[in-house]
Amino acid sequence: MQKITALPDLLTRPKARLRSQPPKLFKVILLNDDFTPRDFVVQILRQVFRMTESEALGVMLTAHKQGACVVAVYTCEVAETKAQAANDAARDHGYPLAFTTEREE
Repeated sequence: MQKITALPDLLTRPKARLRSQPPKLFKVILLNDDFTPRDFVVQILRQVFRMTESEALGVMLTAHKQGACVVAVYTCEVAETKAQAANDAARDHGYPLAFTTEREE
């Protein structure tokens, strides 16, 4: 039986640590328009973005006063899916309500 005198490099070399990067985040932005009823906007915010009544009212009023408002921040896929769901619901009811996504800086 042979005795092992030296360990191969693979066993003695320190292991490299893999560092995963956090996913890129995207903002969902509500754009104000002059045609979509406020109650409908609040309803969409509550249904799609799971906001409380007071949160949805605050977001809707901010968009109304400033022209746009960040609704929430998600990973890219989630942000795009939620924005599309909200846009589709608005179109289904004949409103021009628009949500967009934008990469978080």
